[in-house]
Amino acid sequence: MSIVTFYNCDPKDAPKTTMPAHLGANAVITCKGKLLLERRRDSDTWGLVGGGCKKTETGLQAIVRETYEELGLRIPKERFQKLAVYDNPGRIAAFRDGSIWRMVIVVYALELEEEPEMRISAESRELRFFTKEEVTALEIPVTHRDIVEEQFLGR
Repeated sequence: MSIVTFYNCDPKDAPKTTMPAHLGANAVITCKGKLLLERRRDSDTWGLVGGGCKKTETGLQAIVRETYEELGLRIPKERFQKLAVYDNPGRIAAFRDGSIWRMVIVVYALELEEEPEMRISAESRELRFFTKEEVTALEIPVTHRDIVEEQFLGR
């Protein structure tokens, strides 16, 4: 059973938020034209690496921390390039505990020259690089799908 359900610009089905807006950071990590995605434990979908910012963090600090926590990779902050902020009010995450959050996501790019040896965190089931053709067939949370389409697939 899924721990979280995601909504993006779905006013008919999305529940009303119960919590303040939540700042998150995600990374479009690529290597030789392939995109790194993680199979998430909370929803069993393929998503971007990243997560929520702690109260004292910037988006950049959060993505550096999340990259280490989720992949075991220590990447200097200077290697990340800010791509965009996704802040539409319909970007919602509804959790099984009843909390419903509006998500504001800062997206960063990271290009790797070689596929690194990574470790899977407790939040993930699998880590894998995908070609553009492979990505189009994956189940990606709607809160990441538009990011992947715009920032990786170029749509």
